[in-house]
Amino acid sequence: MNIQTLLASEFKLTAAQVEATVRLIDDGNTIPFIARYRKEATGGIDDVTLRDLDERLTYLKNLEARKEEVIRLIDEQGKLTPELRAEIEAAAVLQRVEDLYKPYKKKRATRASKARDAGLEPLALRILEQALLHGDPLLLAADYINAEAGFDTNEKVLQGALDIIAEVVADDAEHTALLRDFTRKRGSILSEAANKAEKTVYEMYYEFNEPILKIPNHRVLAINRGEKEEKLRVKVQSDADFAVGLLEKRVIQRQSIFTNLLKATLADSYKRLIAPSLEREMRAELTERAETDAIRVFAKNTENLLQQRPVKDARVIAIDPGYRTGCKVAVLDEHGKLLDYTTVYPTPPKSDVAGTLNRLLQYAKKHNINVIVVGNGTASRETEEVVAEFITQSGLAIQYTIVNEAGASVYSASKLASEEYPDLDVTTRGAMSLGRRLQDPLAELVKIPPKSIGVGQYQHDLNQTALENALTGVVENVVNRVGVDLNTASASLLGYVAGIGAAVAKNIVAYREANGAFIDRKQIKKVPKLGDKAFGQCAGFLHITGGKNPLDGTGVHPESYAAATELLQRAGVKPEELTRSGVADIRERVGDLPALAKELNIGLPTLKDIVAELEKPGRDPRDDAPPVVFSRAVKSFDDLTIGMELTGTVRNVVDFGAFVDIGVKQDGLVHVSKMAKRFIRHPNEVVSVGDNVAVWVTSVDKERGKIGLTMVKE
Repeated sequence: MNIQTLLASEFKLTAAQVEATVRLIDDGNTIPFIARYRKEATGGIDDVTLRDLDERLTYLKNLEARKEEVIRLIDEQGKLTPELRAEIEAAAVLQRVEDLYKPYKKKRATRASKARDAGLEPLALRILEQALLHGDPLLLAADYINAEAGFDTNEKVLQGALDIIAEVVADDAEHTALLRDFTRKRGSILSEAANKAEKTVYEMYYEFNEPILKIPNHRVLAINRGEKEEKLRVKVQSDADFAVGLLEKRVIQRQSIFTNLLKATLADSYKRLIAPSLEREMRAELTERAETDAIRVFAKNTENLLQQRPVKDARVIAIDPGYRTGCKVAVLDEHGKLLDYTTVYPTPPKSDVAGTLNRLLQYAKKHNINVIVVGNGTASRETEEVVAEFITQSGLAIQYTIVNEAGASVYSASKLASEEYPDLDVTTRGAMSLGRRLQDPLAELVKIPPKSIGVGQYQHDLNQTALENALTGVVENVVNRVGVDLNTASASLLGYVAGIGAAVAKNIVAYREANGAFIDRKQIKKVPKLGDKAFGQCAGFLHITGGKNPLDGTGVHPESYAAATELLQRAGVKPEELTRSGVADIRERVGDLPALAKELNIGLPTLKDIVAELEKPGRDPRDDAPPVVFSRAVKSFDDLTIGMELTGTVRNVVDFGAFVDIGVKQDGLVHVSKMAKRFIRHPNEVVSVGDNVAVWVTSVDKERGKIGLTMVKE
């Protein structure tokens, strides 16, 4: 199998694109670097596709390695035929390789292996030949009695031979493939209550039956969780008689004295060996499919969340609501620096609204506050009412908004938070985190484990390694698209830059603290453990504002500085002008880009990227994201009425719909069927995390805390 040819076909790329991309990956280049600075080689493949290609490349390399190993293992047994080698080499998936290897794989002692050791395999082969039309199988067995091995009667000998046949049938790759396909197409997932009298969240699965081909991924994960919690019993059901009939057509070639014995043996093989194995496979296959989809959705949600627009120049009062222990308040300047902090008690049991209003007024005037942020957790609604009252009474030009506090407690209690703010308590760190999420979502959210930021489904049930890899890739993509200020970025943020890991990121911060701000990109080569290779990968993503070379404040890679400098000279622009919002008309000044690319001996994609950077140096792609929604009018379930139109922010997207924050403590659900007038396969076709959408209320269940919404006006 030619891996590169297969990749080109699967990803609809040219052979040259794939060859160049594989070579770049094999040479140790990072995906963000390849996507941004090697467009000529790859033909402009984006970072998401590159990661998918890299993952598929790894699978195919592992597949080829496993084929070689299986061929070697079978050959060492002296059982490798040219036909078997060809079949293994032609296998397109690991499962097929394992099916072909199964008959030769060393097993623990089985009924069949004991029979083989007793010398009963020749009898099994005679039975499978089905050549005898007359006679008694029991009499035939007499020639194979082995009392020492425990086969001391004709009946035991015959049964031993049939056990061998049962295992041979179960190990046959073609039988397995046929029955696997049958089970996948005709089988169903059944679940029932472990205790019907017990009320649980899994009641809809107490008497549940759905075809394997049709069961949606979120139900697979729900059933798995119910089974893990011992609330459900789950099994795969298929038509056993039909399955055995398929085996009979393949195995029984003619009528013989063994026909009835073979029929019974095939039924035994299916029930005892094949069906349990296929059930495990189907459950694993469904789980893998569901987890892969959940991770994909989770990754997409995380990407959109991290790309939310920062609120610039926001001087913030951030409030982490609570009841008995009060509401923690942190006051931040526009750069996220802590100015003040305290605890107020506007909620029960103290209900000190007057004291809270007075403290908010003091802080607002003292620190010139223009935004108040309220976390959406416990006591959020009551706190929001007090904030709204404060803004009305004060007459100050202040807006407020609700921030999703998922993961804030994880960060505030983490080792990282204690290292950053050793003199602050956990609750104050949490309030600071909420405020900074508004000011710069990306910089703050990278401090939190991606699975804790509240935009997934069943994330704690998923394959944690696969989830971690996918989310790490997403964070790396976003961080490198946006770029990082080398002199202000935290170690958490720097750690996601291409070519820089957690250890080197800490070294950068330590060097910065010891030697002052970086004034030149080349200085980072002095950072311990950051060599030329890492510099090449990371330099273009690390920006320096006000440094010696204005190009250091752009996304232009140092390897292209000569071309960028020539470009500026031809445009009659001094490099210093880049620090004054760039050169908006440089494209017109330099003229024909394709001709210029040839003249400068650089690729056209690279030249276009340089021009874009010079037009608007350090442009933040998040500026195109939807703006934050401030000052909600709705505050409780009691304010909601059927048919009410609202503007909300999408907080989470799952297989069956999207959860929208409409200003009430509980997000409302827009089911996928209510997102558009056309058919939608997945909610991500219509909405993304962070989108602002118009919705209408369709149902309000105050007792269960559920709100139904629609995006289609009825």
